[in-house]
Amino acid sequence: MRTNYKKSNKKVQTSAAAMLHLLILFSASDKTVAQNSAGVVGIDHVGINVPDLNKAVTFFSDVLGFTPVTQLGPIPLDAEWKKLNHINPDTGAVTIKMINAGNGASIEVFEYADNKGSKIHPKTDDIGASHIAFYVNDINAAVEYLKSKGVKIIGEPFTMPSGDTAGESWVYFETPWGSKMELVSYPSGKGYEKANPKTVLWSPKNKTIKKTVDDFDSKKNTLIVENHLKIWNERDEVKRKVLLNQVYAADVEMVDRHFIAEGFEDISKFIVELQTKNPDFRFSAKSIETNHNIVRLYWQFGSKAKPSVVSGMDLFVIENNKVQKLYVFVDQKE
Repeated sequence: MRTNYKKSNKKVQTSAAAMLHLLILFSASDKTVAQNSAGVVGIDHVGINVPDLNKAVTFFSDVLGFTPVTQLGPIPLDAEWKKLNHINPDTGAVTIKMINAGNGASIEVFEYADNKGSKIHPKTDDIGASHIAFYVNDINAAVEYLKSKGVKIIGEPFTMPSGDTAGESWVYFETPWGSKMELVSYPSGKGYEKANPKTVLWSPKNKTIKKTVDDFDSKKNTLIVENHLKIWNERDEVKRKVLLNQVYAADVEMVDRHFIAEGFEDISKFIVELQTKNPDFRFSAKSIETNHNIVRLYWQFGSKAKPSVVSGMDLFVIENNKVQKLYVFVDQKE
């Protein structure tokens, strides 16, 4: 929503309403054409009303780590605008803050001065009730953090056992002003994705990460790869988990010629199986080569007597000081 209160907007609003009625009449196939014709690219922001703008912004910035960017107002609202937008005639000026919420749509926060609208939050099953869901890499850690900040968690995280959203964990929480919001996580994807659908839902976990200066530090990247080897040689589960968090991104993807492992759990499971089958074997580096944020590791795997029973090469993509992608190449035996 954008607050342009000139009377000339009536024609635009009338045209938008007419377009909406036409869209409703379109068939499923026509809707795609209509969307392209309308020029819709994606969701820019979601808007919410709050009783106290400063307190809401403090919550979003200090607790959730979001960044307030722009502010408009206070803007007086004329009678015609209030009538068109179903605003109580006695409600005062509006102040709007746009907040960057990480990777995805922004949040537009509204505060109406001397608000004469309803002070009661809609019930979950009321028409118009809504919520915002925030993606997190580790939902249990996120819940503990919110609890430490005094945030009310509604229930406990629940992981969907089957169906289209199998593997998705979620839990609701309540903001200081009483709005219901959600944490959600699916580091290994959702059930429906396993069938390789033609269209997949957008997800912030598939974000494009901006590279930093540290990503091109050859010494740091070499150390990351050396710690990668420690992970694969570590047999203590607790110590291995600590290293996994230090070295790999939570949604790390390991691509082998036979399978793809996603996230800590998949990779750790494979490591345990490999160690169980080869109790006396260890990985060691033959050489490590860096090229900006790409690192190539030539390795060998074997016992003390025969350290190179198996050899190969790993290719790492390192961003934000963690391994995002790992491509594994195993040398073919002659």
